[in-house]
Amino acid sequence: MTATPHPSTSTLPRFGRRRFGALAAVGAFGLLLAACGGSGNAFSSSSSSSSSSSAAAGAGGGGKNVTVGGANFTEMEIMQHLYGQLLSKAGYSVSYKAVTAREVYEPALEKGGIDVVPEYLATMADFMNTKYNGKSAPGISSSDAQATVGKLKPILDKAGLTAFAVSPAADSNAFAVLKKFADTNNLKTLSDLGKLNKPVRLAATTECPIRPFCQPGLEKTYGLKISDLLPLGFGTPQAKQAVVSGKADLVLTGTTDATLSGLGLSLLQDDKGLQHADNLVPIVNTAAANKPDIQQALDKISQTLTTQDLTQLNAKVDA
Repeated sequence: MTATPHPSTSTLPRFGRRRFGALAAVGAFGLLLAACGGSGNAFSSSSSSSSSSSAAAGAGGGGKNVTVGGANFTEMEIMQHLYGQLLSKAGYSVSYKAVTAREVYEPALEKGGIDVVPEYLATMADFMNTKYNGKSAPGISSSDAQATVGKLKPILDKAGLTAFAVSPAADSNAFAVLKKFADTNNLKTLSDLGKLNKPVRLAATTECPIRPFCQPGLEKTYGLKISDLLPLGFGTPQAKQAVVSGKADLVLTGTTDATLSGLGLSLLQDDKGLQHADNLVPIVNTAAANKPDIQQALDKISQTLTTQDLTQLNAKVDA
């Protein structure tokens, strides 16, 4: 997917505003979770710290503890809380641990510091393939979600991890420019931007220069000339504002970003298929969390969630 971001540069506490919004969006998602077997009013609040106990399960957890983690950007935090609330209803005492990047939370997942993460299939597949088979190993992700998860599972087995059901909901990397700039230059695709043959200032994550679906892919597939990288994160308000203010020309965000039109930004089509099947999938520590009740809870949300749901939830937080 989706390149995992670094924290926002907001002057507010790292999780204060975003986590409150994530919880509000999760609360608004009650009807969908009711369809998953839960009650729409069972949502609890959490503190603004990066690891907080869920009040809903604290009294009756019966010693069943689970830590849900991942990266600290809007969509992943929403998913963490969706997972956590369902696990709370399944009788678990849930804590949350959102960190800056996959390079941080994936080792913690293997070691048991985190038990469950919402992941992006293609991005996770290529990350794990590189980690276990080396940088020169052929890529294993594609636009076929089931083929990708089939190739990922043997690597997860080596790492002591398990993938549950793959959701039809997906969020892939996407790149946006000012709509006015796109209209002036008749830009509809990333190929169109490459044909301008001009230096491009990119607002993205600090990992973008080494992620194959970010800067290297833009340069190799589309011939873009990335002249400067502004390390402002994945789809953060600061990254998008950099384009709005003219400090950057292009911003890395996701296909489920619902704030773009309101900011006067426009996505450029990935016309050469640089991005792969970044469907959402729960990845768990096998020893700690590969349990029937956990899988049942998380499979329900995976089967119910749609890409449109993701976009609407993101809008409730970011817009």
